[in-house]
Amino acid sequence: MNELSFYIPFVFFGLILLLLGLFIVRQQTAVIVERLGRFHSIRHSGLQFKIPFVDRIAGKVSLKIQQLDVLVETKTKDDVFVRLKVSVQFKIIKDAIYDAFYKLENSHDQITSYVFDTVRAEVPKLKLDDVFERKDDIAIALKRELSEAMEEYGYIIVKALVTDIDPDQEVKMAMNRINASEREKLAAEYEAEAERIRIVAKAKAEAESKRLQGQGIADQRREIAKGLEESVEVLNKVGINSQEASALIVITQHYDTLSSMSENVNSNLILMPNAPSAASDMLSQMVTSFAASKKIGDMTKEEKTES
Repeated sequence: MNELSFYIPFVFFGLILLLLGLFIVRQQTAVIVERLGRFHSIRHSGLQFKIPFVDRIAGKVSLKIQQLDVLVETKTKDDVFVRLKVSVQFKIIKDAIYDAFYKLENSHDQITSYVFDTVRAEVPKLKLDDVFERKDDIAIALKRELSEAMEEYGYIIVKALVTDIDPDQEVKMAMNRINASEREKLAAEYEAEAERIRIVAKAKAEAESKRLQGQGIADQRREIAKGLEESVEVLNKVGINSQEASALIVITQHYDTLSSMSENVNSNLILMPNAPSAASDMLSQMVTSFAASKKIGDMTKEEKTES
């Protein structure tokens, strides 16, 4: 019993040392163990053991993909200041945990410095519009430069993204005004083209209308001429010669016109002359005109016969 009591303190002390030496490493995490101040080993996920008071956990590193957002302000080729938000996704190479832990004091600061250097080297080569159009090219250049620089320290760059481009507020307002002016100009061009099409269509319609109207008038006059010819033939059959028949037809049309005008009380048409004796005067003038025309025709025939 006394011997057992003698070993109890040693057993208790051993249990304490065991408990002090056990530790758990989480998934996707690596633990750096140093022994008496020097690097000893890298422990991965699971239950691990270190010698108490001799070994110590120098640090932990995450093997997950990490993201660092960097806001960079720089100037474009056309002297416009712009802010770019760059997101860099990176992780530690599993076989280079030692380099990642011991070679870099602060990986975030190192990556940020390279981002600033690369962005301020690439963006000043481009105009503002080209920065928006070629942001993928900037991201590719970022990834290339960062990969070459950070691989030496045990880091792999998964992806570099330009997630935001933010020019100065006054520049954005000017760009919006330019865009609005361009759209207004385009709208004016479309409206002018539409107006031109309407004018051309209207002109074509009017031309077609006048053509049809002229054709109708020609048809009307042709039919009137046929009617007059038939009227003269009928009057000749009852012993009225051609001159008298023509005069009679004109007088009849004159009175028909007066009758038609009287039916429309709102008409502004004025017939000149319109005296009661106008019909007889018109008839006399027409007979005299026909007689003179006949005389001239007879004289012309005589002259031809003599010659």
